[in-house]
Amino acid sequence: MLQGIEMKDTDGFAHGFDPDKVRRKYLQERDKRLVAGLAAIRDLRTDHHFARYRRDPFTAYRDRAPLTDAVDVAIVGGGMAGVVAGAQLRKAGARRIRIIDEAGGVGGTWYWNRYPGVMCDVESYSYLPMLEDLGYIPKNRYAFGDEILGHFEAIAAKYDLVADALFHTRVDRTEWDAASSRWILRTDRRDEIAAKYVVMAVGILNLMKMPVIPGMELFRGKSFHTARWDFEYTGGNTHGGLSKLSDKVVGVVGTGASGIQCIPHLAEASEKLFVFQRTPSAIGVRSNRPTDAGFAKDLRPGWQRERMENFQAVILGIPVESDLVADGWTRHFAPTYRYPRDPAWTDEEYEKRVEAFDFDVMEEHRQRVEKIVEDAATADALKPYYRYICKRPCFHDEYLQAFNAPNVELVDCPAGIERVTEDGLVVQGLEFSLDCIVYATGFEAETTPFYRRAGHEIFGRNGVRLAERWNEGPRTLFGMMSHGFPNLFIMPCPGQQAVVTVNHTLITVEAAEHIGAMVGGLEEKGVAAFEVSEEAEADWCETIVSTHVDSSPVMSLCTPSRLNHEGNPSALSPLAGSYGGGMGDFFAFKKLLADWRESGAFAGLVLEE
Repeated sequence: MLQGIEMKDTDGFAHGFDPDKVRRKYLQERDKRLVAGLAAIRDLRTDHHFARYRRDPFTAYRDRAPLTDAVDVAIVGGGMAGVVAGAQLRKAGARRIRIIDEAGGVGGTWYWNRYPGVMCDVESYSYLPMLEDLGYIPKNRYAFGDEILGHFEAIAAKYDLVADALFHTRVDRTEWDAASSRWILRTDRRDEIAAKYVVMAVGILNLMKMPVIPGMELFRGKSFHTARWDFEYTGGNTHGGLSKLSDKVVGVVGTGASGIQCIPHLAEASEKLFVFQRTPSAIGVRSNRPTDAGFAKDLRPGWQRERMENFQAVILGIPVESDLVADGWTRHFAPTYRYPRDPAWTDEEYEKRVEAFDFDVMEEHRQRVEKIVEDAATADALKPYYRYICKRPCFHDEYLQAFNAPNVELVDCPAGIERVTEDGLVVQGLEFSLDCIVYATGFEAETTPFYRRAGHEIFGRNGVRLAERWNEGPRTLFGMMSHGFPNLFIMPCPGQQAVVTVNHTLITVEAAEHIGAMVGGLEEKGVAAFEVSEEAEADWCETIVSTHVDSSPVMSLCTPSRLNHEGNPSALSPLAGSYGGGMGDFFAFKKLLADWRESGAFAGLVLEE
């Protein structure tokens, strides 16, 4: 036994693994989906005809006078990263903190995503940050969206981050003013904010992905994206009860995380539901349940960080005494990503075992579909044929069962939807008449370049555009600071020279604490401005590039997804790698940051007093 995995002979895996046959099947399924133009998406910030999909249906827009002000810290983004960074900066002594966000309140992706059934796929005790600070224990093992949003609102309230926030406000330009050693932020509401420090906390799932389908503008019925759910049209709330759909024919486009969570509720409520599927997701068991009454009884200080780091250790294949989370992530994803290796194995033997284990995992998912879905043809179309690491796995206990309802029909369309008409959607020449189209098409990939996710131009010293400096890939120190951009912090994200964690909360908390401690130390020293030196940035970039792992040989076999740049995995620059290669070495990265802070030397920074 290695890390809880039973070792078998290389040809003795449970389901008769034939690598050549499996690869041919996977490639056959991949090629069905490699259609020119199928991955094209609309830029909703510049496509004025479709800009309505971005409007906030949850909070009324209020006019206000333009603001001219000076603050200690401006935080662009009020989601998890912005709120947690704000809390840590408040702890560090920052007085004037101004969050700026296009949403009508804090919460980020959890403000926008309120569709029925929305929940997190990482366990709540690890995902909801700062539980000990608030003395809060989540209601369920996996938290629903409204609880998560409420938790972020509670953090923001505790650390007084709302009173000075500017909501329904978009930053149009961030520019360094050398004369005052301040950043000047200008917004779409003609605000002008001067800030000593700026934290870019724009998030990783902040750009709605809307497909380019001919005729979308022609549809006469109702249409919206899951991240802007129209409860006025559907009735109900995030927990379902969509009573206004009882006489409606609804079409859902997409079967990723958003789709699988809302489809059971749409199936229950609508007269008829068509599910348009390009690629089936791997749907593991969720087994959600209320938090046990005795869960908090024996918790000791530091329990949440211990739990988060235990989860991260298992994901990285690091031996632990006990798997504290023990769910689909640790049972399937962890050994697929970092299969334990016997030193006696050759590389070829190791790769064969990894591939065979991956096949067993996917075969388990396919057999689950077969056991649950009653119609054989529907079940066959719902089976995922690709490596487990090709798409972010999903977990749900009601999604597959929804296809047994007589009013639900799966429309399998690997080559995509041909066009939209006034009355519905056309697939392979057949028109499906609909009253409503729900685009459950998700978001642009986590590795979308930061300057695109920021949504505005950032000008550093001497007017240098960050988008130009990062055109070939990120250039940072620790994935959070960049030469030529003084007093600017960028919260770490995948593809940004830090590390990647399945539970994004872990790296967010680590970075927020680092930024808070750093600002506190700089203020104590009376520093007017800091800047990353060219040498320190170059050294960090070399560290990242030197450990870059080219995943394209494996990912090129994958079905198109946001994880492999829609079938073009080589598009990821080596500069966009992680510290330690692959997803990165979180624990080495954490120690590096801690040692850097504790030295007090601010190594690699040029300080202006």
